[in-house]
Amino acid sequence: MSSATSGDALASRTASNGASPAEAMSGLLARNWWAIALRGVAALGFGLVALLVPGAAMLSLALIFAAYLLADGIFGIVSAVRAARTHERWGLLLAEGVLNLLMGLLAAFFPAGAVLGFVLATAAWALLTGGLMLAAAFRLDRSHGRLWLALGGILSLAWGILLVMTPLAGAVVLTWWLGAYAVAFGAALLVLAFRLRRQRDRASPVEPPPRGT
Repeated sequence: MSSATSGDALASRTASNGASPAEAMSGLLARNWWAIALRGVAALGFGLVALLVPGAAMLSLALIFAAYLLADGIFGIVSAVRAARTHERWGLLLAEGVLNLLMGLLAAFFPAGAVLGFVLATAAWALLTGGLMLAAAFRLDRSHGRLWLALGGILSLAWGILLVMTPLAGAVVLTWWLGAYAVAFGAALLVLAFRLRRQRDRASPVEPPPRGT
């Protein structure tokens, strides 16, 4: 079926239902406002924990990361076994799966090490991007914002050096940032949920009971 034909079919279905796709989506979200509210509450809860008890939040993130590595490692080993049965290349798949499985076990038994590893990886990223931004700034004309690009590179380098020098403090700061984001995100979802509920109530008002004859 061509794109024009599929578009005509979608338009005909939309016309027959008497609502545009945007209206249909709005109605669906309004009927399920409670699910969005639950997501908002969960985000708010996690954000408050991250802000008030950053150590517990860091360990929780490390355990979640460990679970992901364990699952990914198992799936990688299964993929390697299936590839071996079909006489395909399986060595790299098996090596990757075993490595992820071992890293997952280490992160599960030593979650603090997983947190430090994440912080150091973030530091390496900040140093690398900062260096690249500085190198690009020297090739940029002054009129095109060379100073601002250089400033961004310097800030990124400073952030990476700070993380390397004080990884635990960097982990706490990252957790606070994540907590602030989660609180703002959860609040936005809650506002959205209650607005959707209001629209749902307006679209389907409660009818008064019939008067007695």
